[in-house]
Amino acid sequence: MRVNLRRRAISALVSTAVATPVLLAAAAPADALSTTSAQHKRQAEQLAKKLVKASSGKSAYRHLKAFQAIADANGGNRAAGTPGHQASTEYVYRLLKKAGYDVSYQDFDFYESKTLHEKLTVVSPDPREVKVTAYKFSKASPEGGLIAPLAAARVDATPGCELDDYASGTFTGKIALVKRGSCTFQQKEAVAAKAGAVGLIVYNHSGTTPPRGTVEEPANAHIPAGGVSLADGEALAAAVAKGEVTVNLDVRTEALKRQTRNVIAETRGGSADHVVALGSHLDSVPEGPGINDNGSGSAGLLEVALRLADETRKPGHKPTNKVRFAWWSGEELGLLGSQHYVKQLSEQQRKQIALYLNFDMIASPNPVEFVYDGDDSDHKGEGPGPKGSAQIERLINGFLDRKRVPHEGTDFDGRSDYGPFIETGIPAGGTFTGAEGVKTPEQAARFGGTAGVAYDKNYHSAGDNLSNLDLKVFDTNIDVIAHSVGIYAHDLSSLDEPAGS
Repeated sequence: MRVNLRRRAISALVSTAVATPVLLAAAAPADALSTTSAQHKRQAEQLAKKLVKASSGKSAYRHLKAFQAIADANGGNRAAGTPGHQASTEYVYRLLKKAGYDVSYQDFDFYESKTLHEKLTVVSPDPREVKVTAYKFSKASPEGGLIAPLAAARVDATPGCELDDYASGTFTGKIALVKRGSCTFQQKEAVAAKAGAVGLIVYNHSGTTPPRGTVEEPANAHIPAGGVSLADGEALAAAVAKGEVTVNLDVRTEALKRQTRNVIAETRGGSADHVVALGSHLDSVPEGPGINDNGSGSAGLLEVALRLADETRKPGHKPTNKVRFAWWSGEELGLLGSQHYVKQLSEQQRKQIALYLNFDMIASPNPVEFVYDGDDSDHKGEGPGPKGSAQIERLINGFLDRKRVPHEGTDFDGRSDYGPFIETGIPAGGTFTGAEGVKTPEQAARFGGTAGVAYDKNYHSAGDNLSNLDLKVFDTNIDVIAHSVGIYAHDLSSLDEPAGS
């Protein structure tokens, strides 16, 4: 799972998609449709039970061991554009092809940002050097640095996210000092530039380190930009409140073009007009092997896909609806693989996707069973998902309730690969067991584990290895995947039920 960003579109390049054929169905009498619907419901329940019984965390653990071995043999990670990620895609592709799926690679290009220079100096009134991290893909400072006075943007619920955070005319020719939070780093940079600022310094909202901001790609860069720590930012803001502060911001980056790929596999049977799509990201961060984030979701999805193949290759057991599995790349760089996939779909292909289920970090060592809040019943964050998302949440919650597994909602905050799907109106859902967030005492009482400790204390680090897993919650979430696949492979009728039923 990537670091916290709001919902937004992220550009990617170069598509290698193949259009899906359209299957046309003849009209049928109402009584025949009713009989067919009842038959699909029976098939759905039967397949769901079989998949849940056949799929387990114990059987999926072999995939986690394979991902760990791949990382160990390739510099300790499986990051997009690296040999470790390529080997991971080959592992997934090989197993799916052998199982009988229609499997393909989807290649795309992306950019990596390399920092060449980052330095911030207070010129006056109290000369000193301040630790700064350059924005990824930042516009370069002039030779010798950008020397200009600081101007502090208003600190409110959305600091530096809107033009009215910048007093009219007072930022022209100055370097904007903005607090992190609420909107993306990219939005802060764009708005500061529009307000007339010639540079940007974003200070953190917590912790002791500077944030590493980004504008996502070179074309989005307007002004030199960098980040400083909360303490340094507040000190600079306090100094600006007393009088003029002049700084020298000297940052330079280089954009390096790379190539990576998604793995897409779909059943050979099932209506192409009704596609059940599921996905998890296969890439890790460069800092570690990514066994929980997101080897866990990738392994769970792969295991259920293999068990589905076992069931549906039997005579008369083909799915009613086409089931499409995806292992995304570039999620840790900004949801690049899923964004690329959705962007290259035609309007017809988008309409054929009935729903999308996402599974990212499903074995966190200090877990909470989070279910994406499709109906916004928690009234937090971004609001409800597209029509059908509430019904997906209800299906997952109902399954967990029957297993007597406690759960709670989590916001569609744009941090994982459901983002591009809900942006285009496709209903979505899924589960998640927590990242860098800290478990509350109330959650510890309900779910077990340790209050005051992160759900995954090894999030985005070298410690995200085979020892960084809760295998019980891993097994539970594989059951969620299996049940969802079994139901939706035959029966989509619940997506049209009233949200409150």
